[in-house]
Amino acid sequence: MTDYFHLHFNKGEFNAENLFIELKGNFAVYGSRWYFGESIETLKGTARTLDKADGAISLEDGIISRNGIALLDDSQGFIWDEQSGYIERENQIDLYFFAYGHDYRGAIRDFYHLTGSTPLLPRYALGNWWSRYWPYTSDEYLDLIDRFETEKIPLSIGVLDMDWHITDIPARFGSGWTGYSWNRNLIPNPEQLLQQLHDRKLKLSLNVHPADGIRAYEEAYPQIAKRLGLNVELEEPAIFDFFNPSFREAYFKDVHYELEKQGVDFWWIDWQQGTQGMLDPLWLLNHYHYQDSCKNAEGGLILSRYAGPGSHRYPVGFSGDTIISWNSLRFQPYFTATASNIGYSWWSHDIGGHMLGDYDEELQTRWLQFGVFSPITRLHSSRSPFNSKEPWFFSETTSKIMKKYLRLRHQMIPYLYTMNVQTHEEGAPLISPIYYFYPENDESYNVPNQYFFGTELMVAPIVEKMDLTFQSAKVDVWFPEGEWYDFFSEKKYTGGVKLSVYRDISTTPVFAKSGAIIPLVGSEIGMGVDLPEVVDWYVFPGKQHSFEMLEDQNGQRYKTRLSIDWEMGMVELALQGDSSIVPSNRKHRIHFKGTNVSIIELPNKNDTAKFEWKDNKRTSLNDEVFRLLKTASLPYELKDRLLNQFINAKNSHDLMNILHHQDKELRGRLLEMIFTSQN
Repeated sequence: MTDYFHLHFNKGEFNAENLFIELKGNFAVYGSRWYFGESIETLKGTARTLDKADGAISLEDGIISRNGIALLDDSQGFIWDEQSGYIERENQIDLYFFAYGHDYRGAIRDFYHLTGSTPLLPRYALGNWWSRYWPYTSDEYLDLIDRFETEKIPLSIGVLDMDWHITDIPARFGSGWTGYSWNRNLIPNPEQLLQQLHDRKLKLSLNVHPADGIRAYEEAYPQIAKRLGLNVELEEPAIFDFFNPSFREAYFKDVHYELEKQGVDFWWIDWQQGTQGMLDPLWLLNHYHYQDSCKNAEGGLILSRYAGPGSHRYPVGFSGDTIISWNSLRFQPYFTATASNIGYSWWSHDIGGHMLGDYDEELQTRWLQFGVFSPITRLHSSRSPFNSKEPWFFSETTSKIMKKYLRLRHQMIPYLYTMNVQTHEEGAPLISPIYYFYPENDESYNVPNQYFFGTELMVAPIVEKMDLTFQSAKVDVWFPEGEWYDFFSEKKYTGGVKLSVYRDISTTPVFAKSGAIIPLVGSEIGMGVDLPEVVDWYVFPGKQHSFEMLEDQNGQRYKTRLSIDWEMGMVELALQGDSSIVPSNRKHRIHFKGTNVSIIELPNKNDTAKFEWKDNKRTSLNDEVFRLLKTASLPYELKDRLLNQFINAKNSHDLMNILHHQDKELRGRLLEMIFTSQN
């Protein structure tokens, strides 16, 4: 018996009569007692892949539930020992029982204590990734990257899909899906290309499909054959066997290390073959590839598929080849948030979808907006010349919006990196379902696509098509108690309510909590992820609050704490650490969002400043209504009548009476305007 549960066990074989566990705390009228053999309905976890998914798929279980208990059954998982290798199970039952009630965050933190923490990502992983299944030549790829720079669209990572290696091979060797030798018809001088990408401040990843091993046509084959004792005359292949330490040694030393010497920074491990009985090669690929990547000074990184509970130790996760559809987009925010319920915090999706589908600029824009406010922002697409994700591939209007959001992603890196540290050191995932913080409120479970993005922001992506009459789309948002500010418009929303919010294609619902402090890059955004010369602090009205921005470089950490006391009208900047790692001319600009305060600028030293403030003067409700009606495809007579009704309305009763006579789409938009005008 503990403070949290009572375990009843009468010696003997496990069964429902002699083994059950009872949770203390009255978390549910029914379901807080578990009998051996029973399944438990959890709040779900994640899945191995979204390959070919067109919408929702079944998810594996997580370690939290509304009933307060959860079960993780590892009886079928294989056991691996670094010294002796695979250890065969002897019909053992291996269960982990979680009895955390509604302390969901505590459960996740202890899960990390049990299984290992999520590693710290390199800073560059948090920027924009460019990836496409396309046979680029060296010149084409460099021209593409230079076009991104000319368009002032920042990137931090370039990914070359499988056409970097030879794919057209003699029939006797089988498929060209697996390969490790550069296609020198496309890339004649790999070292030069990779150096030129590094000169442009990009890291480079190569895609590998390792299932077919190393065959005799590969450049590395002679050394592989020598190490493994293969018959060269018979072109004996090095069959993929990651359970064999000799193969692993050859795989890394003779193949991957040689490519890394040429400049490859990390690997996209695209294992698609599933398991081999109880054995899962993906586990070992992730384990050994990530371990090996940790030799890099900036930290370890791979891109690979999820292999089950514990996979958080090997970031980042590749979610697979999704179909380009609204159904796929609708599912991804929920899929990403629930992954935190099994500690898996760094999913990377094919933003915009990978294959099939059709040309839809609205879908691509909404997907990118979600992607910027997701763990990893990696654009990807198939080999079709009609399916690409360069912003200039789309109309001028769409291109402008895409550029804005891709720049915003790099602006947010100071915030994202701080959250990255918190994930690693405190067990707090970047993406948290709303119920993590409001477990006793039913509404928190009824907004599956809404989530917290770090400690300061709440996001509710648009995943539905816009209404053509009003050129805006809807999402239902639950605002917890307190005050919330639209990150873009600075409008204030009073919490304790569920409200339909509407956004045109240029913006997406992101809300800052009362008192939020968000550090952004204030200097010009370029390629890479250099520590910024200018830090823009977005601060939103509230109570006393502070935020500590964390920066790491060359093994040193620099801390910048900004504290705001809204009652006293005081700003305090406090610095700690080795200042040599940050630009010597750094300065800080504090933007008081939703207020009348001018920007306060501070040098990079311990300092204070005073301010006086009041809420921004809001646009009048009548002006808001006019703007809505001006571009709506509605009869002029209706517009005139409706605007006059608002002008003549004297109180809330009159406003509600106006709403009562409108159709659903118009009523919802007017209601949001009334709601924000009264805050």
